[in-house]
Amino acid sequence: MKAGKIGVIGGSGLYEMADLKNVKSVKVKTPFGEPSDEYIIGTLDDREMVFLPRHGRGHRILPAELNFRANIYGMKKLGVEWILSVSAVGSMKEEIAPGHIVVPDQFFDMTKKRSSTFFGNGIVGHVTFADPVCPDLYGIIYQAGTDAGAVIHKRGTYLCIEGPQFSTRAESLLYRKWGVDVIGMTNVTEAKLAREAEICYLSIGSITDYDVWADKPVSTKEVIETLEKNVQNTRKLLAELIPKIPLARQKCNCGKALEGAKL
Repeated sequence: MKAGKIGVIGGSGLYEMADLKNVKSVKVKTPFGEPSDEYIIGTLDDREMVFLPRHGRGHRILPAELNFRANIYGMKKLGVEWILSVSAVGSMKEEIAPGHIVVPDQFFDMTKKRSSTFFGNGIVGHVTFADPVCPDLYGIIYQAGTDAGAVIHKRGTYLCIEGPQFSTRAESLLYRKWGVDVIGMTNVTEAKLAREAEICYLSIGSITDYDVWADKPVSTKEVIETLEKNVQNTRKLLAELIPKIPLARQKCNCGKALEGAKL
């Protein structure tokens, strides 16, 4: 059986994948315009890998300006069946400290401007999104994180804001009352599109800061300093996780998400 390709979307601080072999860059054309950058294709532990820097090399694209549909379409066109999405996020709880890893299993969408579906233009469809991450991937992430020596929090809710501004104090305190675990600006849109594309999806949140609820304003300088420390942990986690991903889907229905979706 030929193993499904594994895609990695690198967030802030993760602009390349170390240890890839047989590396080449591929530019993919999509009906939705240009993806964030060229896709980097290679092999790691005998698995075919596809890497995309979410914000482009040099971090040049704002969260709301990302062409999410093109990014996910490109992954699908290249034969990706699994997406590991790495992102920098803020913590909404004291016990989730900068440097930790959070793997959310739920999302709350507070975005306002983006296209988060492939449907439209005369085609109507509704996919199930009650459980937005792949159970196959979720079942192996905690052990991979432990093996990598990371402090990893399994389960949690990712609240996605539009950005690029960080939250106001009033917003941050309200989100805390809602019981969310982390806050970011990208992953929910990717998760929705990956589900429509029938790609297994997992979000890996690298904690860079406590949001402004902790009375200290979030600064880009602080985020960058923590990111630099977190990148090595994230790479170790991916190195442990990728060999554990099964050759084919097992319990999940991600590959059948469109069955019955069209009205």
